[in-house]
Order: sequence, then structure tokens, then C-alpha cells
Amino acid sequence: MNTLNTAKPRSVLDDWISAADNALRTLAGANTAARPTPRPVTSPSSALDAREAKLSASLMRVNHVGEVCAQALYNAQLLATRSPALHTSFHDAAREETDHLAWTQQRLRELNSRPSLLNPLWYAGAFGIGWVAGRISDQVSLGFVVETESQVEQHLASHLDRLPATDLASRAIVQQMKEDEARHGAQAQLAGAAKLPAPVRGAMRIAAKLMTTTAHYL
Repeated sequence: MNTLNTAKPRSVLDDWISAADNALRTLAGANTAARPTPRPVTSPSSALDAREAKLSASLMRVNHVGEVCAQALYNAQLLATRSPALHTSFHDAAREETDHLAWTQQRLRELNSRPSLLNPLWYAGAFGIGWVAGRISDQVSLGFVVETESQVEQHLASHLDRLPATDLASRAIVQQMKEDEARHGAQAQLAGAAKLPAPVRGAMRIAAKLMTTTAHYL
């Protein structure tokens, strides 16, 4: 009896349908985490006051926007790459970013707040960047991952400095996200990422600043 795997390979249409499904789930807040939400080792010493809760909600909304963009970036790269190995790597990273997305969304609910009203715009922009980078080359695509994750890691470190000391729930989430992002960047570097030109890196920082500033309020 023939024991060869005769499963039909995925088509381009299948991949685009999957990407569309991911976009809808991301923007609708329908994604679920595969890992438990990080929790503080010790219980919070006191409840957040109104000012602290507002600050935490603003920062976590910014972090949620970053995860919306990560979903768009990785799923565009999944479509664009020609390498089966990189397809698997991007898929695994996107799965962890889905955890981040779900964690930040849950924390926003706990803080009685909401995601950014401009999430569809952020998703579309990040998807376009990921698609173009991926079509140029896998090395350039990986270069975007390295630079993006480096900027996100720095951004999360700044949030650990700004979050209220008593908001241990948000701080635990941000700390785990920071560790995951550092690992994603290191993996992309080892996979052969090209170093992006300085003007491109600078433009990415300007775009990220605009996004995070706007998302803080909207």
C-alpha cells in the first residue's frame, strides 16, 4: 500500500484566505492566547487610583497597537517568503505575537479601557511594509524583523519605567513581551537578516513615534 503523504499542498489562495481571517480576528479582538497570561509573583500592594489606571490603560493601548502591527507584519511576510523554513519561523513568531495581542486586550478590559480606534489603519500600513519587504528578499524581510523588534524592545523597556509601580499585572505582561521580542529579533539575525540602510531605520523610528503618540490617546 502506498504510504506517501498525498495531502494537497496549500495554494496561494489558501494563504490569502488565512491572512484575511487573521486580519479580521485581529481587528475584531477575537484572537486567543496559547500561553497563560503572565502574572506577578507577588500580589499588588494597592489598587490603582484613577490617574494610575488611566496611564496604564494608555500604555497598554499603545502596546496592543504594536501587537496589531506585529500580526500584520508577520502575516504579510508569511505570504511573501519563498522559503519553507522562514515560513515556519514567521508562523511560530506570529503565534507568540498572538499571545501578546490577547494579553494586552485582556488587560485593557481589566482597566476598563479600549483598543486604538485606528487599528485598521495601523494593520494596513504594517501589512504593506511586510509584504513589500518580503517581496524584495527574505534577507530584507528579516532585516525589518530585527529592526522592528529592536525598537519594540526599547519601547517596552521605557514602559516598564513609566508604568505605575503598583500595576504589577501590566508590568508582568510587558516584561514577558520584552523577552519574547528580544528572542524574535535574535532569531531573525541568525537567519541571515540584512542590515537596513540608516534612512530606512530612521523612517521606521519616525513612523513608530507617530503611531505610539497617536495610540496613547486614540
